Amino acid sequence: MTQLIRVRVPATSANLGPGFDCLGLALDLWNEVTFSLEGDGFTYQVRGEGAEALNGQADNLLAQSFYRVYKMLGKNPPADVLARAKNAIPLASGLGSSAAATVVGLMGANALLGNPLAVGDLLKLAVEVEGHPDNAAPALFGGLVISAELEDEILTRRFEVPALRAVIVRPNVELLTRASRAVLPHSVPRTDAVFNLSRVTLVVEALREGNLALLAKVMEDKLHQPYRMAHIPGGRAAYLAARRFGAAALSGAGPSLIAFVRESDAEAALEAMRAAFGEAGIGSRGFSTRPTSSGATLTISVEQ
Repeated sequence: MTQLIRVRVPATSANLGPGFDCLGLALDLWNEVTFSLEGDGFTYQVRGEGAEALNGQADNLLAQSFYRVYKMLGKNPPADVLARAKNAIPLASGLGSSAAATVVGLMGANALLGNPLAVGDLLKLAVEVEGHPDNAAPALFGGLVISAELEDEILTRRFEVPALRAVIVRPNVELLTRASRAVLPHSVPRTDAVFNLSRVTLVVEALREGNLALLAKVMEDKLHQPYRMAHIPGGRAAYLAARRFGAAALSGAGPSLIAFVRESDAEAALEAMRAAFGEAGIGSRGFSTRPTSSGATLTISVEQ
């Protein structure tokens, strides 16, 4: 009899226009990982997104997060763990793949230990790994989440979002999170800070209401998008193409762009964004999805 721990975690889109480092949305695109106590050491088997890069990696982010729970609780980790993943979240795309791996590792270890850690404890650990909560919080809680780091806690507020259509285009360019962080200025003009502050609450309201007209007016950003977009060939043109159909933004740190559009415009918006990248000589992949109110879930079963 083998105990199976299954963890499902959604993709996330953080920053969301002016919501830099504080606003994230869970998307209906999932990774699922099953843990069992078998194999030889920590074995990670992946199907789907990232399989070539991740298979055979014993020291990966998921494993690091898994062992972090045991270390924190002063417990000896199991000698043998098999983690089998079905991944739908593309790597290095601005869709929260690292947060998903972190959350899965933390939840898998916590479940094997009998769930001694509450979800708030898991969020704190995820932020220690990730550096900020904007992806980890919606991955755990689902929906639209505003996060703020206080001295001794991570403060979050979660909101439901209607079933808007979200189209995402991932250009075939490499823009790792650490590199995209490096291009940001150390300080910004006060006018740029006020520009973002005056819009971010309206972005939350527009998403909560499903008000695409309002969202299109307030989705602009001056703190990170202009600096990162300059390093994405065709990115500005694709962004402008997306805005013809609704509201658009970089997803996370990029290089993916996300657009919120009417159902009837989804295919045309996706094609226009991909065409803009194509004109710059950049291939791309497209995804069509929706926000999800569901966050990470855990199920436990027994297999003979």
